[in-house]
Amino acid sequence: MADTTTATAKAFDVEKPTSVYAVADEDEVSPIEEVRLTVTNTDDPNLPVWTFRMWFLGLLSCSLLSFLNQFFAYRTEPLIITQITVQVATLPIGHFMAAVLPATKFRIPGLGSKTFSLNPGPFNMKEHVLITIFANAGTAFGSGSPYARRIVTIIKAFYGRSISILAAWLLIITTQVLGYGWAGLIRKYVVEPAHMWWPSTLVQVSLFRTLHEKDDQRPTRSKFFFIALVCSFLWYLVPGYLFTTLTNISWICWIFSKSVTAQQLGSGMKGLGLGAITLDWSAVASFLFSPLISPFFAIVNVFIGYAVIVYIVTPVAYWGLNVYSANRFPIFSSHLFTSQGQLYNITAIVNDKFELNLAEYEAQGRIHLSVFFALTYGFGFATVAATLTHVACFYGREIMDRYRASSEGKEDIHTRLMKRYKDIPSWWFYLLLGVTFVVSLVLCIFLNDQVQMPWWGLLFASAIAFIFTLPISIITATTNQTPGLNIITEYVFGLIYPGRPIANVCFKTYGYISMAQAVSFLSDFKLGHYMKIPPRSMFLVQFIGTMMAGTINAGVAWWLLTSIKNICQDEVLPPDSPWTCPGDRVFFDASVIWGLVGPKKIFGSEGNYSAMNWFFLGGALGPILVWLLHRAFPNQSWIPLINLPVILGATAYMPPATPLNYNAWIIVGTIFNFFVFRYRKQWWQRYNYVLSAALDAGVAFMAVFIYFSVGLENKSITWWGTSGEHCPLATCPTAKGIAVDGCPVH
Repeated sequence: MADTTTATAKAFDVEKPTSVYAVADEDEVSPIEEVRLTVTNTDDPNLPVWTFRMWFLGLLSCSLLSFLNQFFAYRTEPLIITQITVQVATLPIGHFMAAVLPATKFRIPGLGSKTFSLNPGPFNMKEHVLITIFANAGTAFGSGSPYARRIVTIIKAFYGRSISILAAWLLIITTQVLGYGWAGLIRKYVVEPAHMWWPSTLVQVSLFRTLHEKDDQRPTRSKFFFIALVCSFLWYLVPGYLFTTLTNISWICWIFSKSVTAQQLGSGMKGLGLGAITLDWSAVASFLFSPLISPFFAIVNVFIGYAVIVYIVTPVAYWGLNVYSANRFPIFSSHLFTSQGQLYNITAIVNDKFELNLAEYEAQGRIHLSVFFALTYGFGFATVAATLTHVACFYGREIMDRYRASSEGKEDIHTRLMKRYKDIPSWWFYLLLGVTFVVSLVLCIFLNDQVQMPWWGLLFASAIAFIFTLPISIITATTNQTPGLNIITEYVFGLIYPGRPIANVCFKTYGYISMAQAVSFLSDFKLGHYMKIPPRSMFLVQFIGTMMAGTINAGVAWWLLTSIKNICQDEVLPPDSPWTCPGDRVFFDASVIWGLVGPKKIFGSEGNYSAMNWFFLGGALGPILVWLLHRAFPNQSWIPLINLPVILGATAYMPPATPLNYNAWIIVGTIFNFFVFRYRKQWWQRYNYVLSAALDAGVAFMAVFIYFSVGLENKSITWWGTSGEHCPLATCPTAKGIAVDGCPVH
């Protein structure tokens, strides 16, 4: 990402604003070249940031994104509206407000000569940055909706149990705000030092500078955004309602309508997606975000790992080696099965205490996974281990050197310019962390019958988050790679406290997600650092945005879960229903595997998949071998480009993501970030991000319009083009003697 940012920064000839403070000599500039090329060494502290425009657009953006992302989270193609959409869309609105709002100044009672104006001057970049950070809370910091919201969903939609709206709200809010507390404790160590440079923030800085440069070319970005948004809005009516089969065009299934193997190969949603295409932007941008904003080298790395795992490893394991009796089950599925290929009756093995009924479990037998689902866990194990050793081998010395340099106390120009503003008192973070922790304890003690996690589990999870937040933040700030602790947290707690599914996912959320949230908060702090945003303004915007977004997320989730019949139950929903909740299905399966049944009965001595633990060792050794190869042949420049964590983790989103999503993402990303970037670079610089934002926004608004206009009353069009992808046999097993409803018996 840093390479792309550098290239972009070089290409942009941005007019620097007149500033009160600017760099004085070469010793003051940032020691990081990418930062020197991207971030201006100037600041104007007189620019207003606490404006009516900022609050109005910030609150509106946060509300809209919270609603839209939560609304889409339950859909088959869960489009995530990112902050880049807000970044692009609010610019013309901000300029419009600056042009029409009255500039009259009002005296504020009780504050002496202090005055306030609805329009204090031109719409400036600092207002724009705060609006975007406000909106980022509405995206749950990149993931679309809060992770804890999935706990509420699996309790109500999958397990069929109850949880109060109060417990749901507290669970969502505390897990979000706890991360804010961790971020505050280590902010001075990973935000202020120049060597902690956070590569991903430079893309945002480049885009802000680009959007605020003088725009004399035609069509303007604002006009282009409006035209593209209208086109996206109108087109989505076709794949979103009139002709839904265009979302997943699996033409091989149409040709071979009676072949199980052909449909396993050709189905984009339930097979390997060979030849599957889509004309629906929501399918392109689901799970992996918009391909237009992903650098081409990242697309190539994902493509290599995806192609190897999906088109080499999986077919060999299924048809060649028949690993774990793979042909008794579908080739691609996130469901859980019995040994005879039937769907596992999870509700039968849950007792009245919401714990494992061991007698019923033994009666049904061990849980079985599709071969692809099993392999994704194996590659997940390998990715965790490979990330740690890859970072240690290739970035270990760099991390240590930069950490030592950051500890020397030498400040670059950006840190010195930020000293002009009042810093955030440490006690604000201590108080926030203390109150959040106490509320979390109250939740675990007094509402334990709903969340299951004991008070000592919260202490353990908080200790994990506290211990890992600093080192993982340093890794992210210097290498742009963020090791995940999700598998480790659920694995460890599953061994310690098995038989309780909700306790396991709560532990994972408090231990891993609060740490991940802290890293996202710190990234925003660094963006504010580069853009010279007053720290106290950052604090309030992030805190208010987090509270507001979490409340809206909880409300929308509760509304959908209680108003849509059979939501998330894909086996009983109509084939064209968009409410299949693929991400929540995988989360539910994880709660069964790691919490209800426990890893010992799945990946341990009492389960079928104990061999998957060897992936930890393989993943740990892989980067070491690559590093040794690089040391042996230092002149071979291609060797360091082998990024095993990226390759092994390429399919981390599968399931719930499908080959259809990956195929479309790779193709569209290659077109725009290789061919258009190389041969139409000027167009790419001006309109690429704008087009991405417009496509996202158009689809989102039309999807909501369709739901409120016809979806609430269940008005639908029924014909061949609205009956799914027409691959009914893709979910069938191929083993002889396995009888599954709707499938031929071999």
